Amino acid sequence: MKISIFCASSGKIAPVFFAAAETLAREAALAGHTIICGGGSVGLMGQLTDTVRAYGGRIIGVMPHFMRQVEWQHDGLDELILVDTMHQRKALFIDRTDAVVALPGGCGTLEELMEVITLKRLGQFTKPIIIVNIAGFYNHLLALFDKMIAQHFLRPEHTDAWTVVERAEDVLPAIAESAAWNTDAIRFAVV
Repeated sequence: MKISIFCASSGKIAPVFFAAAETLAREAALAGHTIICGGGSVGLMGQLTDTVRAYGGRIIGVMPHFMRQVEWQHDGLDELILVDTMHQRKALFIDRTDAVVALPGGCGTLEELMEVITLKRLGQFTKPIIIVNIAGFYNHLLALFDKMIAQHFLRPEHTDAWTVVERAEDVLPAIAESAAWNTDAIRFAVV
């Protein structure tokens, strides 16, 4: 299985987030899964690559040329796919994956997560989406989703498009247990 992981590129975040990335990468590598990530050398991206490589797994990085020009790429990747734009990067994350996982991250992570949720809501993406709510990181986003439902911007059924877990150890089981999603989800995309 190929798992796309959206996550932080900051090296200044709390150790608990690094530990979660390490756990997820170790479990994925030992299970024989391939990770697709942004390919960065620092932050959770760097932790993913370091850990996957330490456990004999396979990891693919997808990065726009302009990021490589400032030497952001991790040199330990099994494969680095260079693209022209961030849009192409996201398309590869989505097209080449069997599941999407969002670890804690910044604006880029949130933007990637929201796009894949939107695509799933419209039936354009049907694979599992796992939000890893380490240390309550995504609590405010989840509360915003509840507010969107309460104020009729989303349907309650739309929350079936993703699964929230609190621990990295729960990601692979959550992927395996994710409910099927159909391309006809567009039928109930409108609230």
